[in-house]
Amino acid sequence: MAEQKTPLHAPTQVLTRGFDPRLSVGSARPAVFRSSTYVFSSPEAAERAFDLVGGRATPVPGEQPDLIYSRFNHPNAEILEAQIVPLETGAKAALVFNSGMAAIVTALFAVLAPGDAILYTVPIYGGTQKLIEDFLATWGVTGVAVRAGDSVGIDEAIRSTPKLRVILIETPANPTLVMTDIVRAAATAWERPEARPLIFVDNTMLGPAFQHPLQLGADLVLYSATKFLSGFSDLLGGVALAHDPALLRKLRSKRNFLGNILQPDECWMLNQRLPTVGLRMNRASKNAHRIAERIAMHPAVKKVLYPAQFDDPTQIQIRNAQCDYPGAVFSLDLHGGKPPAFAFLRKLKLVYNAVSLGGVETLVCHPRTTTHSGFTEKQFVEAGITEGLVRISVGTEDWRDLLQDFEQALSE
Repeated sequence: MAEQKTPLHAPTQVLTRGFDPRLSVGSARPAVFRSSTYVFSSPEAAERAFDLVGGRATPVPGEQPDLIYSRFNHPNAEILEAQIVPLETGAKAALVFNSGMAAIVTALFAVLAPGDAILYTVPIYGGTQKLIEDFLATWGVTGVAVRAGDSVGIDEAIRSTPKLRVILIETPANPTLVMTDIVRAAATAWERPEARPLIFVDNTMLGPAFQHPLQLGADLVLYSATKFLSGFSDLLGGVALAHDPALLRKLRSKRNFLGNILQPDECWMLNQRLPTVGLRMNRASKNAHRIAERIAMHPAVKKVLYPAQFDDPTQIQIRNAQCDYPGAVFSLDLHGGKPPAFAFLRKLKLVYNAVSLGGVETLVCHPRTTTHSGFTEKQFVEAGITEGLVRISVGTEDWRDLLQDFEQALSE
């Protein structure tokens, strides 16, 4: 066979990396490996594998150590981690977890210590905010919240926060879709005279198809794979990707300890869906764009919150520099607050009233009483989450049917 001289494109790599059919009895696609433990090829190989898992040795390029135990790694995780890397522009390695929250928790545990500080944008996923404010605070980690999109405020907090170790950005913000400038935050982080804080980006809402944080200065990209990466609302998963394998080795050590690796069946399911991530996200984004443009003119709608509908010049500038397409999620702020928002949810016929997002089916929820219901009144105001706000995750149905359902649900 002739040697491949030019680099393969991502859609090809996602089907070819990390899998050798000869190791799966000639199967053209990976099988599911449910074994809890693995037989060593030799005592020396066992010793080497434990040295690597224990952090007493560093893998050499191209090394494939023997597997040990499925809490540490297993074939389906290795295949998935290899094949998801080319989807994230700039990534060199990946780790998979049994939920998006597990990925976030493990990433923060891997780099934070008592006395450190973490700066985070708000609004942010409610579980993440609860982790920082209720759990990490009890372990002596200071959380500094800054409103998403407030570049000046973020700059000031980066420069003034002692022992700042992590800057955690969710962009676009959930559920207000406000975008935060990753490039500017990374540049300001480099200006600190002491150790540079790491930039972590929760890229669940736009990535990996439409936004590429590692190209913008981020150190680590985090996903709830439950959402667009999986796309069918039938599994839980999380992913962390980085261009520095040493950073992921720190996360791997904590994952080994916590045992929150994604299980073989879920790895297999997610692996089968990677080749269609771009197809599904593009279809859903086009649907959302068409619907948002038209529904913005409805008299019941005070405002549509969506990157393609930005009217703030700074937000437009960030959007144009940072993302390729506006994505499949938008929010409606309805006149009259909670009563019309609940009426809208009750009257929907095709669309499901459910939390989560990123599935092929369209989902709608009321963040103030569901996903972000643990906020205080002050936090609601700071985050811009109003009583009339409804979040919509658009799926791959025909957009005209969805628009018709939304319009009838908004009618008197």
